[in-house]
Amino acid sequence: MALKFDTDFDPAYGQGVTVAPDVLRITAKNPSPFTFYGTNSYIVGRETLAVIDPGPDDDAHLKTLLEVIADRPVSHIFVSHTHRDHSALVARLKQHTGAIILAEGPHRPARPLRIGEINPLDASADTAFNPDIALPDGLVVNGDGWAIRTVLTPGHAANHAAFALEGTGILFSADHVMAWATSIVAPPDGAMADYMASLDRLIERDDRLLLPGHGGPVTAPRSFMRELKSHRRMREKAILERIRSGDRTIKEMVAAIYRDTDPRLHDAAGLSALAHLEDLVARGLVSTDGDPAVDGIFAPIA
Repeated sequence: MALKFDTDFDPAYGQGVTVAPDVLRITAKNPSPFTFYGTNSYIVGRETLAVIDPGPDDDAHLKTLLEVIADRPVSHIFVSHTHRDHSALVARLKQHTGAIILAEGPHRPARPLRIGEINPLDASADTAFNPDIALPDGLVVNGDGWAIRTVLTPGHAANHAAFALEGTGILFSADHVMAWATSIVAPPDGAMADYMASLDRLIERDDRLLLPGHGGPVTAPRSFMRELKSHRRMREKAILERIRSGDRTIKEMVAAIYRDTDPRLHDAAGLSALAHLEDLVARGLVSTDGDPAVDGIFAPIA
């Protein structure tokens, strides 16, 4: 069964949208093939607030955030990961609010760059970001009428975290699980083995609603994530089948497997294929000379 995505979404730019009791969503106007209609920021609380993912460094988005916050104090700013569409506005929002910045840690790749390798995702990395408090897995931060638990979910990014709103069944899933599309897992920023392990971890939870970093909510999380896991395994199977049928390069695999995908996303698809191939090589199912690379030659292992 094909994974069904929900692309029915009204970004309601310039305003806060109530998505749960004491939770408002504000969508930045930074649409793209990778961000859908834009990045979602969330405001949690009624009197003293928390902000989750301030978003891109955009004047209009900052203005909307401050209008919705109004004269209420903000005690905490949570950041899911350090891609600039989520974290770049942090410093300016802190200047206005004085809030504490919390995240897993500074930006880092899932693995070191290999000799001669160039990170194609450098432009999206917020290397200037440094939280006031580094969040370990499971830490609960108590605020004014709310409590947020850190759930570390590396995969899309090495420092990716989801945030559970305790006592509500709501999880802010950022870019790990989204209703409108699969998450991009692109080396060296991300790793497929990490992503799949994090996905299993979320499947084991009992969340009733996921509020993602782009697009609308995931309303049946466990069943959707099981389908998402099956989708990833089917993609892995398709890559293995292409290699066994004679494809040797990622370019050949992408042309066949992603033939119905927006061509603007083919470079990202190539990185996703590389993420699968890194995992397949590590598991002894595919061979390559040296380390797996975008321009590498791959062969099946009998």
